[in-house]
Amino acid sequence: MKNHNFTITISNAGERIDKFISESLPDITRSYAKKLIDGGDVTLAGKPVKSNYKLRVGDEVILNMPELQTLEITAEDIPLDIVYEDSDLLVVNKPQGMVVHPAAGNSSGTLVNALINHCGASLSGINGVARPGIVHRIDKDTAGLLLVAKTDAAHQSLAAQLKEHSVVREYIALVCGNVKTDSGTVDKPIGRSEKDRKKMAVTYKSAREAITHFEVLLRFSGYTLLRCRLETGRTHQIRVHMASLGHPVAGDKVYGRQKEKLKTNGQLLFAAKIGFLHPATAEYMEFSAELPDYFEGILRKLKENEM
Repeated sequence: MKNHNFTITISNAGERIDKFISESLPDITRSYAKKLIDGGDVTLAGKPVKSNYKLRVGDEVILNMPELQTLEITAEDIPLDIVYEDSDLLVVNKPQGMVVHPAAGNSSGTLVNALINHCGASLSGINGVARPGIVHRIDKDTAGLLLVAKTDAAHQSLAAQLKEHSVVREYIALVCGNVKTDSGTVDKPIGRSEKDRKKMAVTYKSAREAITHFEVLLRFSGYTLLRCRLETGRTHQIRVHMASLGHPVAGDKVYGRQKEKLKTNGQLLFAAKIGFLHPATAEYMEFSAELPDYFEGILRKLKENEM
């Protein structure tokens, strides 16, 4: 078990302890910090503390990082579309419909099951037994490019870049309605919906900063094709932000319109580009992927209807 000791100074006084831990250790997300706190792995003056505790000058915070468990996820021979691979990382083009990592109700058929089959033990262990190699996620029904770390050092570097908002992440989205401005920025905080805790929402209560930049690529009757660039990376960020503008992503069964004219298997959102500094060489690398066939097919039908 590895210990991290912190003495709080005036610069961090008044900050929530879960936020402080996640920002002090680049490989720990705020949700994971909360999990550690709730599990008693974080103590203040030798006693457990709540995740909403606000720090005071002189507080002695100790984090006992639990040992990583032995990986017991089954390797599955699932084809992977690998865009790039070296000894430190992979860039994978995830298909629509694939869950990133095992969870309740999805113990097999995930990207992680396929990665274990492909990489064996060569995946970072920072995110625990259920998420080896997973630096960031995209939704089950969102296809596109995803970073995977093979080593803990690579994971820490990539996670730090994500936290600093220096990773380039561009998405192509087909949204409902006519977006009138050619470009714009959505700067609205995102947190758990108070009405439905399974959903995210634009809210100012227990929320985090969320910024999405967008530009119009094409306009159709009833739909607009956008390029969206993430400045931050909150859960369901583009889907929530576009819905907040009255232009939900087409096919989005959670945040979209109940009656959708287009026949889709999920939201028409694609992670098309990713750029980052290589963890070992510090060289800037950027990768792009073509829109999948199902997405292109819908765009063709929309174009035909315009003629």
